[in-house]
Amino acid sequence: MTMSDYVITDQTGRIDKVLTTLEPEITRSQLKNLINDGHVTVNGQMVKPKYKVQSGDKISLVKPEPQLLELMPENIPLDIVYEDDDVIVVNKPQGMVVHPAPGHPDHTLVNALLYHSPLSTINGTFRPGIVHRIDKDTSGLLMVAKNDLAHQSLAEQLRNKTNKREYLALVYGQIKEDAGTINAPLGRNPQDRKKQAVVKGGRHAVTHFKVMRRYDNFTLVKCILETGRTHQIRVHMKYIGHPLVGDPLYGPRKVIGKDGQFLHAALLGFKHPRTGKELVFEAPLPENFQKMLDKLDKQQHKG
Repeated sequence: MTMSDYVITDQTGRIDKVLTTLEPEITRSQLKNLINDGHVTVNGQMVKPKYKVQSGDKISLVKPEPQLLELMPENIPLDIVYEDDDVIVVNKPQGMVVHPAPGHPDHTLVNALLYHSPLSTINGTFRPGIVHRIDKDTSGLLMVAKNDLAHQSLAEQLRNKTNKREYLALVYGQIKEDAGTINAPLGRNPQDRKKQAVVKGGRHAVTHFKVMRRYDNFTLVKCILETGRTHQIRVHMKYIGHPLVGDPLYGPRKVIGKDGQFLHAALLGFKHPRTGKELVFEAPLPENFQKMLDKLDKQQHKG
């Protein structure tokens, strides 16, 4: 990564516009993404693209190094829950990265999907067909667009919050409330760029939760996403004092399990982009998650 620092003297206007004059080789849309991803700070604080710069502002811009990737179809088995000419619903296993990125150039869900079927082109070369993502160590359901018409429709449903996304999560501690809503803005953690955090001026993020089962030291919750920010459930549950079991990034230092967080995208619903029919799909818990619950049930029963 490279860093550039600027002190504002006579420039005025939105920060994304001002930066286009300071960094002419970067497009405004790319700068917006860099700002939204926390790569731009003003006086040490993250801001939004519409922030109006002021005289004396110190702007720091971190530019990730460009890396060339070659996207290859790979014959990797897929757990396809539903498929037609427009969409694929796939049950992603825990441990699989959704799309190639620096550090993960292959063996991703996209590599497997490209071998299986043509995909939409809207999200560019390295995210074809991908309308929304789940973390590498999160299992469960994803909707994938096979053509641009389907992609536009599914993306619009995400923007308008008309689709359904329900997750099951095992968290530390007993949550006292039977249900609740976490409304806390998220952005890149200023102390650790690998993490997200609840930050002032972050992106709007809302998670609804409902307690499904309480154990002595854990709670099984259903989380319903109103927005879909990076690591949203993981950060929001930590924010209320109940981090996900097994989470190597946001959980306690001593992690239970070796496969990552116990988080599963269990239900996915959307309107079919061509027919308008309401489709709802469910995926059972992966084996390691179910085994953990069986173990906790047994301990509870003994107690």
